[in-house]
Amino acid sequence: MSTGWSDDSFELRIDVDADGMARMTRLAAGPPNTRQPTAASPDAALPLLDVVLVGAGTEWSGGRYCESQTGARLLYTGHDRTAAGDNWHELRIDLADPVTGLRAEVFYRILAGQGALRSWVCLTNDGESPVIVQSVTSFLCGGLAHGGGEVGDRGPDDLTDLDLLWAENDWLAEGRWQRRALRDALPDLNRKVSGADPRGRFGLTNAGSWSSGRYLPMGAVLNRRTGDAWAWQIEHNGGWHWQVGECTHRRLAPGSDPGDRHGPPGAPVGAYVALLGPTDLEHHWSTTLTPGDSFTSVPVSVVVSAAGFEGAIKGLTAVRRAIRRPHTDHQRLPVIFNDYMNTLMGNPTTDRLLPLIDAAAAVGAEYFCIDSGWYAGLDKGWWDTVGAWKPSASRFPNGITEVLEHIRNAGMVPGLWLEPEVVGVLSPVAAQLPSEAFLQRAGQRVVEHGRYHLDLRHPAATKHLDEVVDSVVGDLGVGYLKLDYNIMVGPGTDVGGLSAGAGLLAANRAQLDWLDAVLDRHPGLVIENCSSGGMRIDYALLSRMQLQSTSDQQDFLRYPPIAAAAPAAMTPEQAANWAYPQPEFSDDEITFTLCGALLGRLYLSGHLDSMSMAQRELVAEAVRVYQQIRPYIAVAVPFWPLGLPRWGDSWIALGLRAPAATFLTVWHRGPLDAGAPDTVDVSLAVPYLAGTEVTAQVLYPGTAGTSVGWDADRGAVDITLPGPPAACLLKLAT
Repeated sequence: MSTGWSDDSFELRIDVDADGMARMTRLAAGPPNTRQPTAASPDAALPLLDVVLVGAGTEWSGGRYCESQTGARLLYTGHDRTAAGDNWHELRIDLADPVTGLRAEVFYRILAGQGALRSWVCLTNDGESPVIVQSVTSFLCGGLAHGGGEVGDRGPDDLTDLDLLWAENDWLAEGRWQRRALRDALPDLNRKVSGADPRGRFGLTNAGSWSSGRYLPMGAVLNRRTGDAWAWQIEHNGGWHWQVGECTHRRLAPGSDPGDRHGPPGAPVGAYVALLGPTDLEHHWSTTLTPGDSFTSVPVSVVVSAAGFEGAIKGLTAVRRAIRRPHTDHQRLPVIFNDYMNTLMGNPTTDRLLPLIDAAAAVGAEYFCIDSGWYAGLDKGWWDTVGAWKPSASRFPNGITEVLEHIRNAGMVPGLWLEPEVVGVLSPVAAQLPSEAFLQRAGQRVVEHGRYHLDLRHPAATKHLDEVVDSVVGDLGVGYLKLDYNIMVGPGTDVGGLSAGAGLLAANRAQLDWLDAVLDRHPGLVIENCSSGGMRIDYALLSRMQLQSTSDQQDFLRYPPIAAAAPAAMTPEQAANWAYPQPEFSDDEITFTLCGALLGRLYLSGHLDSMSMAQRELVAEAVRVYQQIRPYIAVAVPFWPLGLPRWGDSWIALGLRAPAATFLTVWHRGPLDAGAPDTVDVSLAVPYLAGTEVTAQVLYPGTAGTSVGWDADRGAVDITLPGPPAACLLKLAT
């Protein structure tokens, strides 16, 4: 029996063998019947999911989520296909374990025409005894070795042509994409001699409450020979794990000796990918399902593309737009001024703000956000006292309403910074709320960097935050909230007798419920996701919040690789890149920092009030250009004419392809190491415009010194910039 889905973008096929085992035998780009299946035969594919239970571990030790005993026992019991909203189609596969009575529903929700699906699993205990789940894959697929194309002479389990891509993430250094040959990460061990699979795999894990504290929750496998690519994202605001490995599928009969895996090689699976939320091994997560209980894994999205990494990111961009909560901000893209970065730095007062407000309005800003410090006594430390979120009388002698009204009178929407999930250990709120309203371990509140962390499963915690938000938005009339989060707690909380990881997962999901309720009450509110810059870049949060702070990076020369890589991790219109021009900057430095935000969300800061009129005009010109192109940004997909940026690159480029135009930002920041070689010009490949007559126009800055030429034969634009540092924004129109 076979089932699945196909359209012109990709084909998903699931086969059920005579024994009742369901396997994904095809996940390939392109219309059906144009390519070989991703696995050599139905018997070569992996089970649809991997479930590790206490008392029934794995068939082969090594921490690989592709060979659990329970996963190999789950048998097909049925399936269902339904429409699931605009352009979404859902396929559900039902499985059951005859030993424990565990039932699994594997969901594949397909976004038609995009080569994309979302996947998750619901487990239900239909047995008579409790089962303890230690891990469950949200998605598992083998057969990636030949990319769904022709197998050729190398065999379906040869990993020679595959590359792994992942993004390392750190404070001030977000989105640093890495690439490694999979055969280098997984060396050939000659299974024909050993008669056994390797034990290793390449895996990335993020633990704790920063979902992107070490790595972005995404990755990709690319076949450099065929151009086929698979890319994925894990849509969770807490711990996650993904791994890529190689294995040979061999279904063992119940009670057989696991050592049987040392027999002759079985059917080759080649490369597999397993995507998971929290697990016992990586995150201290487990959950006990008593008879009748259910558990649903975190959702993930997977895209397949025949157009390489950029084609896969195009599909992920479509998924990200499709799963977001509808909001007018996604189309309007208003210009935001925030007083923090390299400006007031958490020390606002009425006297400091009023001239900044006037200057921001004069250059065209549409929102003005007062960042941290507005709740604290003047010139007093506030880090470990936060939690009440009441305006400071010493900072605003006539009340903060005077400043907020000044923002409104200047034609802008006022905003405020909040760090809602934390309460300082010296805050009076810490004593007012019960201990159960905070994350705890062994009966004690978790303390991190002088703060407690609210547990939004508890009604007292949500009541407190609802009162804060409703006061700020309802009473003060704030229309923009910057929600920050500057601590990382891990592995979680054991309140309620849960494992620490299970407690954190429940708290993560309670945070999402709280955000949904806030936006239900205040649908016009715009919320920014910030966590020490980009420490929580994930689509559990970004499907709810309207924009993402990409970094706290204060060095304008080190921001370009962050800004250029950001659209790989989020939609361009959600990527809020700081632009902080200063009066002491040269004109080239002013335009350089402004160019970095023009193909995302223009997120202004800087001492505009101290600038000359000529300097302010450079800022106002950038704002006007941005307001002209933002309708294109809201529907565009990214590409990288020079490849994904490396941290030390002298030349960096980002392109956005919209239906009616192409936009390019190019930065020339020069060598960051003294004495390193450099060039004075660059050629940017735009292959989809090759052979087309194109007008190349410099949109910003409108100054001399930039030379641009289009070569239709090569499909490339040749650019010479002054500087460094220098940057410009181009428009290519046919």
